[in-house]
Order: sequence, then structure tokens, then C-alpha cells
Amino acid sequence: MNTPTCFFLSSTEDHVAHLVLNRPEAMNTMHPTFWRELDEVLTKLHTEGTARALVISSTGRHFSAGMALETFSGAIAMDDQSPEGRAAIFDLLTDMQATFTKIEALRIPVICAIQGGCIGGAVDMVTAACIRYATADAFFCIQEINIGMVADVGTLQRLPKLIPFAVVKEMAYTGRRLPAARALAYGLVNEVFDTAEAMLAAALQCAKEIASKPPIAIWGTKQAVSYARDHSVEDSLRQMGWLQGAIWSNAHVRESIMAMKEKRAGSFTPLSALQSFKALC
Repeated sequence: MNTPTCFFLSSTEDHVAHLVLNRPEAMNTMHPTFWRELDEVLTKLHTEGTARALVISSTGRHFSAGMALETFSGAIAMDDQSPEGRAAIFDLLTDMQATFTKIEALRIPVICAIQGGCIGGAVDMVTAACIRYATADAFFCIQEINIGMVADVGTLQRLPKLIPFAVVKEMAYTGRRLPAARALAYGLVNEVFDTAEAMLAAALQCAKEIASKPPIAIWGTKQAVSYARDHSVEDSLRQMGWLQGAIWSNAHVRESIMAMKEKRAGSFTPLSALQSFKALC
């Protein structure tokens, strides 16, 4: 993978990966290079198995102003003049949606640290994460309706799973901003902080705590919670039985208990690195 230009990726000794949006001069807007680099970074983290949690933060005044508007007048053609062109729009959106779905499907938990504006495509992005922290000046805006279109990369599908349906409709129909205090009250964010520094420190601390647990148990927990969101209790309990039977480890339970008693960090096996079947041919 080439060195990203839209992001800075680092890791800590605590097995925490930290991905930083680093184009503050452009309010961290999303253009084709952003999407390609994000997809590459997420694929790398997913396949390597060395990171045990991921924090996504940003630089500058705003987390992200969403899609770069010039994208659709230049790099990407949205042809609405023919059935073939409109079919291509569908395929293009499917490809874009898949990148943010990688956040949701990542083998490790993802924490977003959000300051200032989280606008348009940025809402699509952070709703795919597991945990969201925000600064007091943060706000969320479904900007797409303000520029004459429907939000199309995940906001309208994931946000109703996170906050009251009527609030989603109000945001989606009006394009109004949802301030951090209301986002906290509705459960969209886990905690609000006075400063970006305090927020990021809390996000990294949370990631460190997650990374201290057995990676396979965290993997299984994420699998179970994500499945339960979209299935009945009965189906989810059945899935839990199969899942626990597949990953149960007496050794991990013993090590976790001994580590607590001895007041030390536990020692656990990392997730296996993944290989592409196509790469083996």
C-alpha cells in the first residue's frame, strides 16, 4: 500500500491503530483519492490482524465536510440521460457504500472521535463505527437534502438503528444540524468532551482497554452484536450458540482471570492474518 495522502496511519504498543484524516485545509472532504486510500487502509487492517482496535480522528476545525462537491462535476460522471447511465449510478454507489461497510465489518472495533462538523458523507462514515465520541462544538448534518439529493452511502440505513426514527426524519428532511448535546441525549455519541484533546485521549484509552481483551472474544462480540441488530432475538440466540461453540477458549478464560488476580496485562493470541485466495493462485 502506498503512503496515504488523505490520512495518517499509526499504531501504538497497545495494539491500537490510529487513522487520522489530515487534510484540514480542505475540511477533510471526500474525493476519489479519499475513498481509494480509506478502502486500502481498512483492507490492510482487516487482513493483517495485528491491530485490536481502531480509532478514527481528524484534524482542523471540522471532522469532515463530507463529499467534495467538485467530484461530481469532474472526476465522476453521473449520467441521468439513459437507462445505462442510471444503472452505472447504482453500481458506482454500491462501490462507495462497500468502503464504509468495511468499517462496520472490520474484524476489530472502530471508535470515531468527532470535532466540529460531521457533515454529509461524514455521517455515513461515523454511523458505520462502533463507538462515537464528540466535542461540545460537534454537530451532525445530513447535508445531502440541502444540495437536492438523497443521502445514499449509509446514513439513512444505519442512523435509524442508532437514534429515534422521528429524529432521523427531521434531520433527513430539513438538513438541520444535530448538536453534540442532543446527539448525546439520543445515544448517537457515547460521551461529549470540552476539548478535542480530551476527546482523543478518551478514545485512545477506550481502544487500549478493548485491545487488552482476547482478540477472538472481541471479534465474536462484534459479530454477535452486529447480527442481533438486524435479526430477531430467537435467531440471534441461535447464532450465538454456533458462534460460542466455534470460538470458546478455556485458555483465554483462565488467562483473563489470572491477569485480573495478578493485576497484569493478559497475554492473548492475535487474530490470524488473512490471505486472499486469489493471491494464492
